[in-house]
Amino acid sequence: MLEHKKAVIFDLDGTLVDSMWMWKGIDMEFLAKKGLAYPENLEAEIEGMSFDETAEYFAAAFPISETPEELKVIWNGMAREKYKKEVPFKPGAEHFLKYLKEKGIKTGIATSNSRDLLHAVATAHDLYSYIDVFQTSDEVKKGKPAPDVFLRTAEQLMVSPAGCLVFEDIPNGILAGKNAGMTVCAIEDAYSVDLVESKKKLADYYITSYEQILDHSYEVLKHE
Repeated sequence: MLEHKKAVIFDLDGTLVDSMWMWKGIDMEFLAKKGLAYPENLEAEIEGMSFDETAEYFAAAFPISETPEELKVIWNGMAREKYKKEVPFKPGAEHFLKYLKEKGIKTGIATSNSRDLLHAVATAHDLYSYIDVFQTSDEVKKGKPAPDVFLRTAEQLMVSPAGCLVFEDIPNGILAGKNAGMTVCAIEDAYSVDLVESKKKLADYYITSYEQILDHSYEVLKHE
């Protein structure tokens, strides 16, 4: 999987850290405080959106008084402590990061999350010791499935898209990596367990743990 690759780019939530459960809980809690039900299609609607885009969506879709800027402040406050204390690495992720550093392979994070919360996660898990470039979708023109955030990360790493391997947990993220001309490995996540087949149809590889990369037990996905 890593042959001929000069850089590895990770999505953050659900890919490098196990945090997707937290975000659904925050959305449900926020809407419940407003006396609003959690729509069944909400996850699908906001999948891949940047933090800014999600705030704009909420402000337009729900009868709430908060502006997108106010929503971001509220969500950042709700999530910050959870990221610091309750969100672990995905299985094998820390070991894999150490391996990449030892091998001199460049690394980046390309996330739809906010810069504020990215910093909280990076500090809690010492990601500044392992990751070379941190990029958010808010800092590019379009969120996933557009390729912008991955292309900007590759540009900062000074590696061509073909030289990058992307790890992602949701279909729109996988599409963003493929749209950027990169090789993509999908990773299993409880949050998207019902989307496994969709993920496998889009990605080049599939793993349940990063340890599978090092012991070569990952699934190679063949497409007609």
